[in-house]
Amino acid sequence: MTARLSDVRTTVNHPLEPLSAAEIDQVSAILREQRSLDARVRFVSIALHEPPKREVLGFVEGSAEAPERSAFVVLYDRSNQQTVETVVSLSSRAVSSWRVVEGAQPSIMLEEFFQTEEVTRANPEWQEAMRKRGVTDFSLAMIDPWAAGYDIEDPLGRRLIRPLTFLRSREDDNGYARPVEGLIVLVDLDLMEVIDVRDHGVVAVPEKAGNYMPELMFDDDNRPAHTGLRGDVRPIEITQPEGASFTVEGHAVSWQKWRLRVGYSPREGLVLHQIGYEDRGRVRPIIYRASLSEMYIPYGDPAPTHRIKNVFDEGEYGVGLLLNPLQLGCDCLGEIRYFDAVANDQDGHPLTIPNAICMHEEDFGVGWKHTDFRTEKVEVRRSRRLVISCFATVGNYEYGFFWYLYTDGTIQYEVKLSGVISTGAIPVGEQPRFGNLVAPGLYGPNHQHFFNVRLDMQLDGVGNSVYEVDAVALPPGADNPYGNAWVSQKTLLARESEAQRLINPLVARTWQVVNPTEVNELGQPVGYKLMPGENVLPMQGEGSQAWSRAQFAYKHLWVTAYDPGEMYAAGDYPNQNNTPGGLPEFAKADRSLEDQDVVVWYSFGAHHAVRPEDWPIMPVGYAGFHLKPFGFFDGNPALDMPRSIPACHAGGAQVGEGAREQVMP
Repeated sequence: MTARLSDVRTTVNHPLEPLSAAEIDQVSAILREQRSLDARVRFVSIALHEPPKREVLGFVEGSAEAPERSAFVVLYDRSNQQTVETVVSLSSRAVSSWRVVEGAQPSIMLEEFFQTEEVTRANPEWQEAMRKRGVTDFSLAMIDPWAAGYDIEDPLGRRLIRPLTFLRSREDDNGYARPVEGLIVLVDLDLMEVIDVRDHGVVAVPEKAGNYMPELMFDDDNRPAHTGLRGDVRPIEITQPEGASFTVEGHAVSWQKWRLRVGYSPREGLVLHQIGYEDRGRVRPIIYRASLSEMYIPYGDPAPTHRIKNVFDEGEYGVGLLLNPLQLGCDCLGEIRYFDAVANDQDGHPLTIPNAICMHEEDFGVGWKHTDFRTEKVEVRRSRRLVISCFATVGNYEYGFFWYLYTDGTIQYEVKLSGVISTGAIPVGEQPRFGNLVAPGLYGPNHQHFFNVRLDMQLDGVGNSVYEVDAVALPPGADNPYGNAWVSQKTLLARESEAQRLINPLVARTWQVVNPTEVNELGQPVGYKLMPGENVLPMQGEGSQAWSRAQFAYKHLWVTAYDPGEMYAAGDYPNQNNTPGGLPEFAKADRSLEDQDVVVWYSFGAHHAVRPEDWPIMPVGYAGFHLKPFGFFDGNPALDMPRSIPACHAGGAQVGEGAREQVMP
């Protein structure tokens, strides 16, 4: 039942607290009442409309005066084929703004995914193509709706999606083992009808199963080479007898000396707000807001079934809507604190994903150590990290998004990639040119995954600058008489036109964010450095969809001046857009970046030339980066970690035979 406007309280503990289920119900009720919405107007997303930064920074916990509580809503009007952005004030219970976004296609809604499967399966042309492949039972066809991207042959002004087809032998069979190669369908989502079916020729559907669930792996002649589950895996127990070291109030987290807020949006998924570190009794701000701003996955196979695969998983689907309910002992180990995520369905009602975000702490080995060989005294400290994570299932792929906070002030972001590859079929005996075989007649096309993380920096205040730092060997001469000298060369990225950079591991390139008006005890500007991990650039050149639509991925580092309306690396609406929105457009303003409120955007890629070992399900791959303090602290911030002492395992093992470390009281 829809909530009455008077039913819901809007008082919250902090202005960045995510919207509650009751608030989402209230937002949709306000819109229906004040804008007379009919059933053809669909709710794409309802998210917190974050107050202006200056108001949040000026907010005092417990204060009677708080910023206005509002929601940002994206609607899609099917009758008029219009995308609408609206802000609804929960404080005043009124629609604050209403704007039609011309020419924009919002992200694909969950109801559209499921309806696409139904209309495709019922289409006579699709059915005829399936009969050519010897398929008469259409109920086991698995339809994967892919974002349409942009094709010059597509009809203009229509909301489109391109489903691909796979076959299952039973309901829970891994359909990706049997792709229907060469069959392309185009669906109009407004009319919800198939408008084009193209069959590029029959390729035999692969016969071998590719199941990974134990109950399905060993029941026929197509089972994998291994013949049983391992019997020698003994339990590993993660225990914290005195409980976790963190405390949580609402979405505010304190752990060791870290302070932050856990947030959520239906587009970005996990968001971290106001990350700071307590140093000598003062919480020092580091990042105001940190989030995944976009994902892009281009495929490198020109075959008809695969050239269309150019997806923006965040802007075209919404990662936050696809988060998994996490399970204790499987996705997370130890003393766990879960956060639910509250999104919306297309009728505007709340949709709760239980246990969507997991938080726990982990031992991370030796943090620092030294043995004085003269005195034989040893000092060693263990490192710990706070883990805040979530997993999203986007069709065949699984993505884990992990933030790590370490006791030495380091921040790490890591994406874990798993799931099932998107497959193609090829005649048995042939070798694919643009991919690699994983089973007879089955291959994985070459592809890449690109991610962009938006870091709204706030190092000891909002006035920050960014330097590119390279290691440079000096030429032989008076400054380098022995040929061994090198220096760190810093280059200020003073304007947005200069702040579009590439990694260079040959010179150990990093980027250092500093506050030029705040110095450490050595008189140096306080700073953090961004340390790239493994990375790559898109392989697609000028004229490709990637070049036209995903320019953010062609530079690893972008720095822009803060603008609350600039949130996404590929722009607000990449769906069916053939222009490079987002960062290239933001940077055209060429704003000053010296001692300014700056946003650092980092793009990183995972290059996937598929291996047989990636089938039938992929071992986890990793991609990401680190932020390390560089002059932010006066010395090692983990110097105060307590000593550890050896202790026997509860099962009775002696020290030296499975001994574990315990923190000394």
